[in-house]
Amino acid sequence: MNPKRDQHPNFTPVFKAKALEAARERARATRQLQALFEPSNVAVIGASARPGSVGQAVFRNLLLNGFTGTIYPVNPGRGSIMSVKAYPAVTDIDDPVDMAVLVLPAAAVPEALDQCARKGVRGAVIISAGFKETGAAGKALEDRIRAQVREAGIALLGPNCLGLINTDPAVSLNASFARSMAQPGNIAFMSQSGALCTAILDYASQHKIGFSKFISFGNKADVDENDLLRYLGKDPHTQVILMYVEDLSHGLDFIHIAREITSEQDTCKPILALKSGRTEEGARAAASHTGSMAGTDEVYDAVMAQGGVLRVETVQELFDYAMAFANQPMPRDDRVAIVTNAGGPGIMATDACVRQGLRLAHLSPDVQNLLQDALPAAASIKNPVDVLGDARHERYQATLEAVLGDAATDGVIVILTPQNMTDIDAVAQCISDLNLKYDKPVLASFMGGTDVASGVAILRRNGVPHYPFPEGAARVFKAMRTYRRWLERERTEERIFEVDRASVQRVFARARQEGRTRLPETEAMEVLQAYGFPVLRSGLVARREDLEGVCDTVGYPLVMKITSPDILHKTDIGGVELDIADLESARQVFDRMLTVAREHHPDAAIWGVNVQQMAQKGREVILGSTRDPRFGPIVMFGLGGIYTEALQDVTFRLAPLRQLSARNMLEQIRGRKILEGIRGEPPADLDAVQECLERLSQLLIEFPVIEELDINPLIAYAEGAAVADARIILSDASTT
Repeated sequence: MNPKRDQHPNFTPVFKAKALEAARERARATRQLQALFEPSNVAVIGASARPGSVGQAVFRNLLLNGFTGTIYPVNPGRGSIMSVKAYPAVTDIDDPVDMAVLVLPAAAVPEALDQCARKGVRGAVIISAGFKETGAAGKALEDRIRAQVREAGIALLGPNCLGLINTDPAVSLNASFARSMAQPGNIAFMSQSGALCTAILDYASQHKIGFSKFISFGNKADVDENDLLRYLGKDPHTQVILMYVEDLSHGLDFIHIAREITSEQDTCKPILALKSGRTEEGARAAASHTGSMAGTDEVYDAVMAQGGVLRVETVQELFDYAMAFANQPMPRDDRVAIVTNAGGPGIMATDACVRQGLRLAHLSPDVQNLLQDALPAAASIKNPVDVLGDARHERYQATLEAVLGDAATDGVIVILTPQNMTDIDAVAQCISDLNLKYDKPVLASFMGGTDVASGVAILRRNGVPHYPFPEGAARVFKAMRTYRRWLERERTEERIFEVDRASVQRVFARARQEGRTRLPETEAMEVLQAYGFPVLRSGLVARREDLEGVCDTVGYPLVMKITSPDILHKTDIGGVELDIADLESARQVFDRMLTVAREHHPDAAIWGVNVQQMAQKGREVILGSTRDPRFGPIVMFGLGGIYTEALQDVTFRLAPLRQLSARNMLEQIRGRKILEGIRGEPPADLDAVQECLERLSQLLIEFPVIEELDINPLIAYAEGAAVADARIILSDASTT
């Protein structure tokens, strides 16, 4: 919550009420998660003695993996399960029950939850499928159980999930039907897909990757990724959080929670996310430039960026990054040293680092002297340092000591190719020992397979991340540097501007009364002017005889544009004319525009022609927004004019924007050098453009009725900026 906005008269009361209600709901869920992860006792409702059944797998995993609490099997048809006394119902258990795991047909779940509520159960995991993933009837059943658990104050994980694992020795909880128990570690993993969880557990076992928590959350009927993040953010056993998600439930909540975890709490933790899938809403057609380009992936990129979450493309990347983040310090800067025993791989690593935007460290003269003394004459003592193919561990040791001790180096990528004389295990041990000595990231690439396997095992046991090829190490180093920059970024807040909200309300009310959702440029400019945007002088001319007075007021040269709420793309019909120098030309354009507009759109309401001040040449950018059904208003920025959709050099963020988010939008487009000034051009006034982005964000938050908005172009000058064209689309009255 923003205190300034809370006190501001323009802060929408409905928006504030919803935010407060969401905060209360988050607090409720967070308080209850302890019952899921740290129960003193667990009831398995649907525990089974039948081999191969899910009910048996869940009960077996709890029983045989060292759970420190008490387990109660619940099955009305059995006296015992695996020699443990069974109960007909959870209400028949004499002792209190913290958590229940339900392995039942979907139709039986509501009754079982009623019994859990009467028993005082505080956490529940529903393994069962058969809910919203099956269609309308399943969704209705899921809605019913959501209402049940929220009324009873039960934190519910699932349904349709694998379950959860907590490797903390004080708990040792495996409330899942996975084939094996996760190994202990400092990485938390959460997944919307249960099937992916089983594959990842197997992969992690092979690669000796340990977990603090391992969670499958399924359909998210109650507990969602935001609730889990809040818990894991405070979990002392978790240092890195990994996510696989197919969607996010509440985008703004996710941003606030993730931002706190990744950079604003006492012990910050990186979050790495793999996002797959597209929502149906994200693919819908849109009338504005912004709406047509703000696809689902772009929205999720914006959400992740604003929360400081690093988005990865593959499961392999997810764990490549995780092993470094979990075991290595973040680099102070982007200067990489490369140590190799083969020239070709050293060149590969160099190219990979440069492609990732990293710099090769310039080793100091003192360090180069040390290397000259320690290495053969044929070795390269410049970065990348080539210790030659016959290098044994002593040569690696001396080189790494020198390079890691150099203040000009922020981290090292160590490459080994298995030569006949290479003592692979000894090199791995020497790297492991030096890794503990220096507060700099050390990433290893032992290239090969069978020959280097024992050395790789030594590296992994000692927390040195290993990548089969140097390109992987370069990607990871870049990700670590990105996170370090996020930690060190300037902290800013959302600015609240003094605006004329009443004028905007009048414009929107008039459109509503007339049954319109599309605002022509004249009304859009009126709205923007009320919010402090730098709009050009203009006047609407409905009658030819009024043209002279308006043109004199606006001043020559000028621009003329057809004005109609029914004609969205004016240029397509010749409805825009530039550089009109005199009254006679203006009269000719006026007559022609009205004629052409009526020919192309005979049923359109033609308001007249907008006469506008001719903008001076500058750099054209686009500011825009679309309202995502799930996340709310999305702000877009990019190169503008006719090239907007052709180049699609744009970036997105969710409103409201902090000052730094707005500035990052300007800096993250590919064409930013055009704005910074090339070939002697002065830089554009980025402060003025940034302020327009922030004012747009405020407008969107304070007027949720805005469905889509384009300012295209906003012309940026060396000093100041000017809005040359704009359009606004309101939501249908029946949906607001």
